[in-house]
Amino acid sequence: MTTFRKTSGFTLIEILVVVVIIATISGIALLSIGLIGDDRELDTERKRLATLIELAQDEALMQGREFGLEVMTSTYRFVEFDPFTSVWSEILGDEVFRLRQLPEGMEFELYLEDKRIVLDTDPRQFNDPDEEEMSLTVEDYTPHVFLFSSGESTAFEVRLIRPLQRQQLAMRGNFLGEIEFVDEQN
Repeated sequence: MTTFRKTSGFTLIEILVVVVIIATISGIALLSIGLIGDDRELDTERKRLATLIELAQDEALMQGREFGLEVMTSTYRFVEFDPFTSVWSEILGDEVFRLRQLPEGMEFELYLEDKRIVLDTDPRQFNDPDEEEMSLTVEDYTPHVFLFSSGESTAFEVRLIRPLQRQQLAMRGNFLGEIEFVDEQN
C-alpha cells in the first residue's frame, strides 16, 4: 500500500533564493535612478541654467541688449535693462526667459566675488517709474548677475544643492562670459 504525503509551503532555500533575487534587483534599480551616488536631476538643472545663461549672452551680443539673472532660493529669472527708462524689467511674453522653479528639495547658493549672497525666497519687485509712492518704499532693483551686450558678464559661482542628501554641483562664470562646471574636488 502506497501512501501519498501532501506537501505544502516553501523550503528555506527557495525563500532565500527569492530574497537574494529581490535584493539584487532593488540594488540595480537604486543605482539606475540615481538615489545612490551622483544626482542626475542636479546635473540636468545645472546644464539647463548654463544653457539659458549662454542663450541670454548670445541674445545680448546679437541684439545689443543688456540682460540680468536674479537667483532666489529655489527659483530664478532673467530680466532686461531698458535704456530709455534706465530700469530693469521682466521679460514679458518670452517662454525661454520666464521665471523657473527648481524641483522639490533643490536649492541655490550664489557666490559673487567669493562672498555668499543671501538669497530671497521670492522675486524682488521692480520699480515703477510712474508711481512716486512706490519708488520711495522699494529699493532700486538690480539683478545678481549682469550679462552685457559686449559679451562680458559678472563673475559668479552658482551651486545647486540638495541639503537633505548633502549633494551639490556647481558652475562658475567668469567676466568673459565663459561657464565651467565644477567638480566636488575643485
